[in-house]
Formats: sequence, structure tokens, C-alpha cells
Amino acid sequence: MENEYLKTKKILIVEDDVSSRLYLNKILEKTGATLINAVDGKEAIEAVKSNPGIDIILMDIQLPVIDGYGAAKKIRELRNDIIIIAQTAYSLLGDRERIIASGFDDYIVKPIFPHQLIEKLTSSRRKL
Repeated sequence: MENEYLKTKKILIVEDDVSSRLYLNKILEKTGATLINAVDGKEAIEAVKSNPGIDIILMDIQLPVIDGYGAAKKIRELRNDIIIIAQTAYSLLGDRERIIASGFDDYIVKPIFPHQLIEKLTSSRRKL
């Protein structure tokens, strides 16, 4: 499932749940993308600081230490060109607006299916 667009990208996966993180890595390793992992918002911020080549962040909203909203806000202060996609189990009315207003470019609702994830990552482009 190598993907021409994603194989040139560096993707940061921010997920505190081990099985979810392994699942996302398993899907994305087949695309040829370079993968980096973080388990909380603080680690995500540090990863962005130490890896200037990160193109896309796939970030859970419910994270320990610093949640996804706080991490996205801080990352936006560091880099405005990075694509940040929220992953959430919650899809209530008004959630999309809150997610986008918090600095995310888009979001994907759990459970995440492989083709849905690849399509979301491939179609996401930062609107500067």
C-alpha cells in the first residue's frame, strides 16, 4: 500500500494507547512514510522541536500531560506549516468547529479504518 505522496513525508503519531499506536504504525509503515511516535502532548511538542522535517501530525485529543488541544496550540506557535490532524472517539455537534479553532487542519473519528486514514492524510493540505 505504498503511497507516492506519503512516502516522502515524515509523520508524527501522537497516541497514548499502546494498541492504538501500534495499529496506526502498522497501517502507516506500509505507505513508506517515515514515522515518529509520541505518547503525550509534551512529547509531541518536543518531537516537533527536535525534528524540523515533520510534515504531518496525527494526534489524539485525549492525551496525558498536555492534551491534544494544548499541544496543537503550542505546535502552531512553533510551526504554522505543519499539517495537524486530530484523532478522536468523539464526534458531537460543535466538535469539528472546536477542533479546527484549536489549530488542527482536520480530524478523523475513531475507529480508524486503513483506507480512510490514508485518504485523510493524502488529501490534507495546509492552507497558509
